[in-house]
Amino acid sequence: MFRTPSTIFRILAIAEVFSWTLLIAGLIVRAVGGPAVAVTIGGGIHGFVFLSYGATALLVALNNRWGIGTAVLAVGSAVVPYATLPVEMWLRRSGRLEGAWRLEETSDPRDRRPVDRLLRWFLGHAGILVALIVVAVVALYVVLLIVGPPGGR
Repeated sequence: MFRTPSTIFRILAIAEVFSWTLLIAGLIVRAVGGPAVAVTIGGGIHGFVFLSYGATALLVALNNRWGIGTAVLAVGSAVVPYATLPVEMWLRRSGRLEGAWRLEETSDPRDRRPVDRLLRWFLGHAGILVALIVVAVVALYVVLLIVGPPGGR
């Protein structure tokens, strides 16, 4: 299912669009007198997908060797409602999502950098990588739940 970086990036970009819709729908429901739990549910789902998208964007940025500006744009697009999809389309059209996971060292001198060796090792041990990403996302999600929503309650 996630055989290429572009596939997982596109899935999470679309999921982020749907999670924004849930959050906005929850806000509308609450604004017209509906239960406030609609925001809690929509916001919770959006928060988890937001963090998952950010982790995925960083992983794809490392794999595809994006510059810092491109990586910041990709991660930052999750902050603006519905922006992940246009950014994904731009990344695809500009060729930044092309290619496979970098599992083997090539003749490119950048492949000898410690970060690239570590990335290849984790990509070669996908189960460990996925587990670490899930643990990191869940841990950050829990910390953010404890801290509370933006702007307070």
